[in-house]
Amino acid sequence: MLNIFTQHLVQVFNILKDFSNTMQILLIVGIVLLFYKRYIQHTNSEKFVRGLLFLFFAWIFSEILIMFNFKILGTFFEYTIALVALSLIVIFQPELRRFLGYLGQPGFFSKTFLGFNNHNNNKNENIDVVKELVESVKYFTKTKTGALIVLQNDISPSAYSDVGTKLNADVSAELILTIFHPNTPLHDGAMVIKDDKILASGVLLPLTENPQLSWKYGTRHRAAIGLTEINNSACIVVSEETGDVSIAMDGTLKKYDDLVTFKEDLEKILCINKVTKTEKTKFFNFI
Repeated sequence: MLNIFTQHLVQVFNILKDFSNTMQILLIVGIVLLFYKRYIQHTNSEKFVRGLLFLFFAWIFSEILIMFNFKILGTFFEYTIALVALSLIVIFQPELRRFLGYLGQPGFFSKTFLGFNNHNNNKNENIDVVKELVESVKYFTKTKTGALIVLQNDISPSAYSDVGTKLNADVSAELILTIFHPNTPLHDGAMVIKDDKILASGVLLPLTENPQLSWKYGTRHRAAIGLTEINNSACIVVSEETGDVSIAMDGTLKKYDDLVTFKEDLEKILCINKVTKTEKTKFFNFI
């Protein structure tokens, strides 16, 4: 009788153990999917993740070759994959440093897993960011004043703005016009805006390395495209030579002939979390 009870107890223990392992696996999968959808999906980092998955499956393939006695070929693939993996650490060192800094910022856990955003709670509802930006761009186009404005998304890493001059000021057309005035020391760099705050100005952005980009684009346009290739932000660009206004997003650039369409797209961008990927591609195309 005791042996039967012991056997049943062992069976129950094994079932609970298997259930526990299953729950742990599901929890890991859930965390990975949450992180992927929040910070990787529909961004330039998605290509990098696909590359890592390719290396992972290639490593499994090398182990299969070794298991079937193709030891020389399997070992060759194994060492090649290890070498590529180590080189990725060097190649993507700035991105890794930015990512680790993002993990250490205050409120990361609450924003990622609980959906809280303390910064948005302090947002001043009296500031019409779209109106202030449109008024500024209207003046820039008339006077042919060059400008580069980054509209930072909530999930966009902000380490690139560390080299600029921190402001943390309310968005206003007067302040934007003052900063980009040709005689001010900050007019050559980019301005970073998040919600209703100007976080920094005089920021240096990475230039695009796309060889297919037309020669007619200057440094501002190349910086705007370069940032949006690696970041989920959007960039407003006003040409100093022609006064033309454009917006860069996802590594693409759109030029505007009127401020009405510019304002409509700007409203969509500032509410980017409410716009689907399909809707976004409707008003963002290559030019």
